[in-house]
Amino acid sequence: MDQFIQFYENYSLLIWLLVFTIILGFEIISKVPAVLHTPLMSGANAISGIVVIGGIILIRQADPGDFITLGVGTLAIMLAMINVVGGFSVTNRMLEMFKKKKS
Repeated sequence: MDQFIQFYENYSLLIWLLVFTIILGFEIISKVPAVLHTPLMSGANAISGIVVIGGIILIRQADPGDFITLGVGTLAIMLAMINVVGGFSVTNRMLEMFKKKKS
């Protein structure tokens, strides 16, 4: 428990900034028309790729006993990869719609 309190004291500003950006991002994205979701998905895939790289760097630099940092890095990589894979599968499905069908 002391490790969690120390982590919170060291990174409280970043934690609150993360919470704020999650809420703000959700509010902004929920108001976007459906026509613009595909271009936004491309941007989200690029951002998620950066998150994956950041998570890998975080895990590589973390102390092996720092389970909070390792857990946050692992969670970031997993969630970002879900977004990347989902985005690419939706984009691939949309591109299939524009291909000519063979008769």
